[in-house]
Amino acid sequence: MPIVAALLALATATACTAEGTPAPRATATRAASASSAPGVVNAAGVAAQAAPTMPAPSPTATLTKTPTSKPRLGIADITPMGEKAEKVGVGFPIIVTFDRDVRDRAAAEAALEVRAEKPVEGAWRWVSPRKVIYRTKTYWKPHQKVLFKARLSQIPGNEAAKDVSRRFAVGTANISVVDTRRHVMKVRRDGKLAKTIPISAGRGGLLRNGVDVYLTTSGVHLTMGKKALETMTSSWMGVTDPKDPRYYKEQIPWAVRISDSGEYVHQSYGDYQYLGRSNQSHGCVRATPAGAKWFYTIAQRGDVVKIVGTKRKLDWRNGWSYWQLNWTQWKKGSALKG
Repeated sequence: MPIVAALLALATATACTAEGTPAPRATATRAASASSAPGVVNAAGVAAQAAPTMPAPSPTATLTKTPTSKPRLGIADITPMGEKAEKVGVGFPIIVTFDRDVRDRAAAEAALEVRAEKPVEGAWRWVSPRKVIYRTKTYWKPHQKVLFKARLSQIPGNEAAKDVSRRFAVGTANISVVDTRRHVMKVRRDGKLAKTIPISAGRGGLLRNGVDVYLTTSGVHLTMGKKALETMTSSWMGVTDPKDPRYYKEQIPWAVRISDSGEYVHQSYGDYQYLGRSNQSHGCVRATPAGAKWFYTIAQRGDVVKIVGTKRKLDWRNGWSYWQLNWTQWKKGSALKG
């Protein structure tokens, strides 16, 4: 797809677009001292041997050097939240947003460290002047802790900054495959088939900027958040007048978000006769009431939802769809070469 068309497609929402905003991101934790240890994935993305135990994060901030001036670079946000707030799926990214544009990306990236109890190779990719994302080469191993450290005080000229850390808890490996041609969703948990759910995906038929926005996007999605009841409207089409026959505003149960363009796995709003038989949605993956509630209950941010069978390809910049890039492509976004 040409670049301009791809950007237009990314900006186009589906009919399942929610009235609210994407799942909130947590703010950075208080600082902890940064020391190297076995099991570290260094800035170049090479995994070392796992450490036998994980160190407990310090509850208070620690400066590694005597401050000589105001810090020039800090962290505004780290996503997802830490181990006490949530468990994450095996596809989860680490998203770091700095508090200003980063002039020396290589120095900033070199100050970032990821250490897992069960290490896998990983690398950082810059997606904006102040945002960098860590993704692994293969999915994380389930049921482990992953420690992130930002040794900001080690960046030249930034000695007054506080070092920051956050520890993530990886939960069950929830990996789902949605087959839009067979109208079924199969969910595996830690490698075992846990449930088969009849679904109805996007029916197609509405072109916007050359893109059929009624088609569900095919590719590797990650769950980004969930709501027990989500408000979905027709505003994405510019239809806000209740008198317009195309207008709708619906309260949809058990909604799990899988993209920024408005795609969810959710309970079907009626039309149960189509589940498992044909695609009739505006782009979302509709499921049975029981299946949707069960999926909502187990969903963790960063769970894998792979959708196959449609002609509309998922753009890697749409939500957390970073697995759409192969490993060679992903590493090209690093500021550290070699």
